[in-house]
Amino acid sequence: MINLALNFIAKNIQTYLGLQLGEIKDYILLGNVSNLDTGSDSSLQNKIILSVVNIEEDRISRSPDNYSRIDRQVIYKNPPIYLNLDILFAANYTDYYTSLLLISNVIKFFQFQNVFTPLNSPNLPPGIEELIFDLKTLSLQDLNNLWGILGSKYIPSVVYKMRLIIISDDFSQGMAQPVIEIKVNDNNWNQS
Repeated sequence: MINLALNFIAKNIQTYLGLQLGEIKDYILLGNVSNLDTGSDSSLQNKIILSVVNIEEDRISRSPDNYSRIDRQVIYKNPPIYLNLDILFAANYTDYYTSLLLISNVIKFFQFQNVFTPLNSPNLPPGIEELIFDLKTLSLQDLNNLWGILGSKYIPSVVYKMRLIIISDDFSQGMAQPVIEIKVNDNNWNQS
């Protein structure tokens, strides 16, 4: 599901950048930004690299119930996991001006539309009900830590929190009839 959501957003940003800049070419690429300084991946040159830098569970959205009711059946299965992802858009261009221009346009894209649903985005992949993007402001210390962990030098970039990725499997652990009546047998009750 994560791969589908990231591919969806990369394609939408790609289209937006083509319209804004008047030139159709590959601007954005899903890739591992930690490969920048190693030079092991030349396809990362002159691209905006979209990378996941953190995955966390949204426990507030998670249901505590491990069952659901369908008609008169109770189906036991673990509830879906709701994820929030921190995603990094890093402009890896040799021309600094171009890097700033493209990062500015990524920010404008999410200012234009930061919520994606099947109603406003018919090409949203099946299984994704809603994606919400929030700009995540990092302090200088957090920014230093992030780029240090990635093992690279800072390049113009922006981090967004992508909310409400749902991970769920249709596998159930069992089915049962619901309890609809409780009978108490008091014949064996000893009264003294």
